[in-house]
Amino acid sequence: MSDTMTAGTVTITSGDGTEIEAYLAHPVDGGPRGGIVVIHHMPGYDAWTKEVVRRFAADGYAALCPNLYHRQAPGAAPDDAAAAVRATGGVADDQVVADVKGAMDHLKALDGANGRIGVIGHCSGGRQSFLAACSLDLDAAVDCYGAFVVNDPPAERTNMKPLLGLAPQLSAPLLGLFGADDNFPGPQETAKLAAELERLGKDHEFHTYDGAGHAFFDTGRPNYRPEAATDGYEKIAGFFGRHLCA
Repeated sequence: MSDTMTAGTVTITSGDGTEIEAYLAHPVDGGPRGGIVVIHHMPGYDAWTKEVVRRFAADGYAALCPNLYHRQAPGAAPDDAAAAVRATGGVADDQVVADVKGAMDHLKALDGANGRIGVIGHCSGGRQSFLAACSLDLDAAVDCYGAFVVNDPPAERTNMKPLLGLAPQLSAPLLGLFGADDNFPGPQETAKLAAELERLGKDHEFHTYDGAGHAFFDTGRPNYRPEAATDGYEKIAGFFGRHLCA
């Protein structure tokens, strides 16, 4: 397989019919290949998120990140768009599900697609990855330190609520990657989620890294922990390899 890829901004149609901005990357050689929807973190549709998209394309997948903030702040810089969305209580869950559905449909329509789709998200995107996997028919889901799946969010997050009640609807195997020093989610929260998934007989695999806090994957932040991130990416690669390759 060639490591040559194409990457750039595209327009996709959300599941609610709205046209939104998205970032797409995929290898230039033929398929079949699985698709990965990348849900950006709360800081927004930024350079690091696009780097994550390209990383999955280098691994042989078609990867697509919908800009969840496009409606509220079209064309704005990531920090400004994130601030605008926070001021309105965050992105509504039904919009997230619609945008992920649009991204899934776009990936499935690409030449070389094998029809298998995974989702991954970091920070708020981790929570939204779990939401998507409980709302849509997916083949794999990765939650990287997604908070407020179990616990109540702060009062200002008016568009956000706990998601534990959706766990019976989980449609796909779930990989969870967390930091032992994180408070959002804290280890007690992730343990409660794991216990509920175990009770329901849902396929899941959780890993918690000592010495790592929130956002330990993000190379542009002081929270970055190379050893945890490297091991986490190895686990993600193996997980997607098992579930997305025909």
